[in-house]
Amino acid sequence: MRAILIAIGALSALTGSAFAAEPAKMIETKMGKVLATEKGMVLYTFDKDAKGKSNCDSDCLKKWPAFHAGAKAKAEGEWSLVKAADGKEMWAYEGKPLYTYVEDKKAGEANGDGVGGVWHVAK
Repeated sequence: MRAILIAIGALSALTGSAFAAEPAKMIETKMGKVLATEKGMVLYTFDKDAKGKSNCDSDCLKKWPAFHAGAKAKAEGEWSLVKAADGKEMWAYEGKPLYTYVEDKKAGEANGDGVGGVWHVAK
């Protein structure tokens, strides 16, 4: 009986940690450590966003695609969900919506940092 309870506890711990996976990871770039997608594409924040609200309209999203969340995504800790202009849920870190940049062609590129003085790599 004790072995069964230990096995159930271990399984619960493993299952819980699987659901708690963060939607992005930290990678090393020429600007230091920044947030990136699982494929290594750098994520950005937009100064004109309000905490918990994206102000990047549909034209903006053509150049700065939203970092969309999966259908079963759940907010946890510093990670939250906000609605993008395309109507889909997107990830936000510490209340700041996250985006990729179309001019970044390969993992680790951060060509969008400083664009217009309002786009910055997410750290």
